[in-house]
Amino acid sequence: MVDLMKLAEQPYLKEKAKLPKFRVGDTVDVHVRIVEGDKERVQIFNGTVISRSGKGINEMFCVRRIVAGEGVERVFPIHSPAVIDVQVARPGKVRRAKLYYLRGRVGKATKVKERIEDMAGAKASKAEKRALRKKKAAGRTGAGGLEPQPTEAAEKK
Repeated sequence: MVDLMKLAEQPYLKEKAKLPKFRVGDTVDVHVRIVEGDKERVQIFNGTVISRSGKGINEMFCVRRIVAGEGVERVFPIHSPAVIDVQVARPGKVRRAKLYYLRGRVGKATKVKERIEDMAGAKASKAEKRALRKKKAAGRTGAGGLEPQPTEAAEKK
């Protein structure tokens, strides 16, 4: 019986290579195909993944974001043809499978800690993680950062 179900679902499943790789706690951009009349466009819904559930064709994930001070949650089927792409904007570090506790939080309390990806799958030491964090922070500051930028006059001297 189970094999018959798998066989019936098989043509509707997305390929493993095309399946998005994300976890609960990640901040993601979900590209959704919207059909309005005879026109078709892609809408991006970004937010934090608060849950994943189901298996096979029934696999779903829920994304939560705050819009104009109001919490909005959308549940997307992973294998839906309407879901074009899921891109991870910021990996999150959580210790729960479901983040329903975020529903009761407002403002900065809804932030999830960022997960630092391990280098080549190996465990990184504290010093390596700290160096990686500093490197990321330096990359974010750019021209508006605290470090003085060299000018043409300084280079000529």
